Amino acid sequence: MTRGGADKMQEDPERRCVVTGEVQPKAGLIRFVLSPDGVVFPDLAAKLPGRGIWVTADRAAIEKAATKGLFARAAKAPATVPPGLVDLVEAGLAKRVVELISLDRKAGYAVCGYEKVKDWLSDGRAKVLLQASDGSERGKGKLWTPEGGRWFGCLTANELGMAFGRDSVVHAALAAGGLTKRVVEEAAKLNGLRQADGGQSAGKDLRPA
Repeated sequence: MTRGGADKMQEDPERRCVVTGEVQPKAGLIRFVLSPDGVVFPDLAAKLPGRGIWVTADRAAIEKAATKGLFARAAKAPATVPPGLVDLVEAGLAKRVVELISLDRKAGYAVCGYEKVKDWLSDGRAKVLLQASDGSERGKGKLWTPEGGRWFGCLTANELGMAFGRDSVVHAALAAGGLTKRVVEEAAKLNGLRQADGGQSAGKDLRPA
């Protein structure tokens, strides 16, 4: 049972990763499907028809699935892996996170800018702290992760800016409610794709030219 008393299995359906063999909540996995012509396609919304192939949201895991023929093995059918599949997944996740934050902002659940974020943190309203991966470490160090909340640094300043209709944003915060839970889930996946050695974000700026 969860703290809210709901059935965990009902809230967090689980799937088996074809790379690790571990069963875990879908929230931490990427779903792939085969197109009618047998091309592997990331189903980031997990809504496309067809047999789902689940892989842990981790760059190394997806690369292993792509290079070791694990998609074909799981599908029990020939599978063509498109070039740059991991980068395709990363770009798609970044877009989803930006769009979800933007919707949260329009609904009043998100703010940006150092002072506004600091106020939300001080008032206990912030549940998620978002900071640009390429922002000043000194500046970012002046803010703190909300108690019992989350911190993410998987978006660049330009990407975070896109969510707020600005050229660049380094600090942002999300309140509980709205689409914040979905932001956390998608940002956690993106974080798995953008982690470099030492745990630092390896994200590329995916702002369109």
